[in-house]
Amino acid sequence: MQLALAMIAESMLIYILILLLTGMVVGFACGMLGVGGGFIMVPVQIWALTSMGVDPTLSTRVAFGTSLAVILPTSLCGCHGHICQGVVLWRQGVTLGLSGLVGALLGGTIAAHAPGELLRMIFGLVILAGALRMIFARELRRSRPQVVEGLVPYVLWGVAIGLISGLTGIGGGVILVPAMVIAMGFTMYQAVGTSTVAIAFNAM
Repeated sequence: MQLALAMIAESMLIYILILLLTGMVVGFACGMLGVGGGFIMVPVQIWALTSMGVDPTLSTRVAFGTSLAVILPTSLCGCHGHICQGVVLWRQGVTLGLSGLVGALLGGTIAAHAPGELLRMIFGLVILAGALRMIFARELRRSRPQVVEGLVPYVLWGVAIGLISGLTGIGGGVILVPAMVIAMGFTMYQAVGTSTVAIAFNAM
């Protein structure tokens, strides 16, 4: 009995240490790149939980939910830093965020009833698509960037990113930042700063 308790305590300690290290990496990524860091947190948590004997489907859902809970404060802290630099476009960020909130609620509802294997597959495809886009994209900069006017594009992008966020447990910045630069005319600094506003709503 004592041996079993000692093994459980040791597993929990390792789990906590892994999460502390992951949290520091995620916080750095959020502040520097305007991403929530869910693409780092989710796989780490799934691995840690399943290695402790937790059911894979439950591990996936716990990882998604916990990831979004962590993304909220880290994105708010990152947002504060970018506000100080004057690179947050509030109207666009709040529009993306509010529409993303709707999409995230829908995605989260679907994820709550979907099998773990499907959720992990969707997560992997989203991360792979984002990575390939960044690897093969040309330089993410326009010679004369001009931010897209009108709210419709931001509503559509917000709902889409929010849906992905709810389905995968990521804030969506890994997709949103390139989209803002390529499709919406943001500079990289504006995209990173404004993204932290939007992903805070998604995580909420």
